[in-house]
Amino acid sequence: MYINRVEIAGFVAQKPQSRLLPSGTPVANARLGQTHRFQDGNKQPQEHTNWHNLSFYGDLAHLAVTFEKGDHLYVEGAIEQRQFTPKDGSTRTVTEIVVRHCHLIAPPRHASSAAVTADRGGQPDVPENISWPVR
Repeated sequence: MYINRVEIAGFVAQKPQSRLLPSGTPVANARLGQTHRFQDGNKQPQEHTNWHNLSFYGDLAHLAVTFEKGDHLYVEGAIEQRQFTPKDGSTRTVTEIVVRHCHLIAPPRHASSAAVTADRGGQPDVPENISWPVR
């Protein structure tokens, strides 16, 4: 048995970018940051930020473009690697989380609250795995 499941929460690094694939499927990309604070061996405070690439497809891409820098997100998905060839002809590999479920925990202006209740607001044809942000 193989399991490829990721659950992660962090802050949006910048407004997600969107585009259409040649098939017409919308896709949005974002980066999610998680800062870990700790003390080094000399008891000095330190911090380290891990950055995660996120890919949102279909209806989730439409949701992702509503996120703003600093929004606190919880995402579930799978880790995937893909290769591409940029204009310089080299081969590059990128590791990303393909998002399957996404929840806005709190936008920056509500960061002090524990959570923001998501409401799909009666949107038609919206899959159940989408939580609409409350702004």
